[in-house]
Amino acid sequence: MNKLKERWGIATVYQFILIIVVFAINGSVSARISSFLMKLIGINEDNTHWFIYYLILLVLVLPIYPFLLMGFGYLFGQSKFFFPFGKRMLAKIGLGFIFNKKAS
Repeated sequence: MNKLKERWGIATVYQFILIIVVFAINGSVSARISSFLMKLIGINEDNTHWFIYYLILLVLVLPIYPFLLMGFGYLFGQSKFFFPFGKRMLAKIGLGFIFNKKAS
């Protein structure tokens, strides 16, 4: 735990617990939302090959996860940690342009 605290730049056990809770909630909610969206468009495990089903699920989860992560991080008062984390994730999946708007 101390290695993670040092790596993440956090000072207290309370902050560490909040961050772990945010990751747990975010993972569950993003999977539920992706599953709901798949049902909404008519894709389920019965009418789709398992590989295609999970590939589509992954493609839906990837862009949803960082946005929810920043949102839940804000709600739990950990936006200093989660906003840069979410921005890096978005940049890695090719959506970094969303936060890199330059003022004209």
